[in-house]
Amino acid sequence: MKVILAADVKGLGKKGDLVNASDGYARNFLFPRKLAVEATDGNMKKVEFEKKALKDKELAMLAEAKLLATNIEKLVIEIKTKAGEGGRLFGSVTSKEVAEKVEEISGIKIDKRKIDMPEPIKALGVKNVDLKLHPKVTAKLKVHVVEL
Repeated sequence: MKVILAADVKGLGKKGDLVNASDGYARNFLFPRKLAVEATDGNMKKVEFEKKALKDKELAMLAEAKLLATNIEKLVIEIKTKAGEGGRLFGSVTSKEVAEKVEEISGIKIDKRKIDMPEPIKALGVKNVDLKLHPKVTAKLKVHVVEL
């Protein structure tokens, strides 16, 4: 029996896949648990429509992320902090502080986990920081750390 999976089923396939399952397995396991629906013409069209809508949504998110990346790359964030001799900071500048400053200056809200800083900034000067806005889009943000 041909069925369309409504959820990921281990050993059978992923959501939206058209698979062959034995009649008993489909009727006694997949259908009662709402893991699959029978592969009728109406259900096939519905799944194709949902896949197309998901693809369109993903393309829109990618375009939005690219636009946001161009806006972010124009920014230079200036963070003022206390520093000692040789430009070493008392403490450090973290991704949380960078995210707060971006929101304060530009109004763009960025999750601190999307800021790629292997280690906090511990010295004065300009540092480029990567922002992962989308799996395919990364923006470079200039962070200028100056003495208070």
